[in-house]
Amino acid sequence: MAQLMKVNVMKILLADDHDLVRDTLAAFLEIESDISVRTAANLADALQIVDAEGAFDLVILDYTMPGMEGLSGLNQMIAANGAKPVAILSGTADRSVAEQAIKAGAVGFVPKTLAAKSIVSAIKFMASGEVFAPF
Repeated sequence: MAQLMKVNVMKILLADDHDLVRDTLAAFLEIESDISVRTAANLADALQIVDAEGAFDLVILDYTMPGMEGLSGLNQMIAANGAKPVAILSGTADRSVAEQAIKAGAVGFVPKTLAAKSIVSAIKFMASGEVFAPF
């Protein structure tokens, strides 16, 4: 009799104010059998989801979405998500912002210029406890 293997499902929260980015990345992540995705359009909604559902294995925040106010939003989410990792996603921030985010406790900085499959790989990498900084 074959034994069923239990698959650990990573809980990911993706927060971005652009529907196209959020929906596309969520769709790519949901193709993976070991990832469960929740989405939010701003920091307030993301914080509310974490408060209601508990910590996520990885939270990804768009650097310029409503409520972020620079790295202030990152700090709020790090506190809300407990010891679980939080990363920044951006299409506009430069290397200095990425370095500041990592120094502030982000586990990574994901440029929106990466291909969707590369972003999925980066997300898995960060959710496993590694730091992703492509600079």
